[in-house]
Amino acid sequence: MRIAVSAAGSEVSAPAEERFGRCAYFLVFNEQGELQEVIDNQGSASAGGAGIRTTQLLLSNKIDVVLTGRVGPNAMSALSSGGMAVYAGVSGTVAETMEKYKDGQLEPLALPNAQEHSGIKS
Repeated sequence: MRIAVSAAGSEVSAPAEERFGRCAYFLVFNEQGELQEVIDNQGSASAGGAGIRTTQLLLSNKIDVVLTGRVGPNAMSALSSGGMAVYAGVSGTVAETMEKYKDGQLEPLALPNAQEHSGIKS
């Protein structure tokens, strides 16, 4: 199983990022919590459709579980269609978020918890 955490930086000490489609990186871990790779989220700078582009990126990297904060309706639909489980409630660093996931402290997300385009910073 491959677990991706949305992050503001490329290190496990980086802040976990609440935005799904517009996060800068995904840090990918195995089930034991060992870092496997860092994915640069090229979809984060998209003018539109960042959530869909990000979902496609994760699908191409064979991600099974996504840990993030907010997911819009289009991205949630694509993630669900792709068979990925989504957990919300990231906070603190990426390492702290992984510990919370392993301890069962993150909430599985079945429905979008953000409006479309809510990840765009003005």
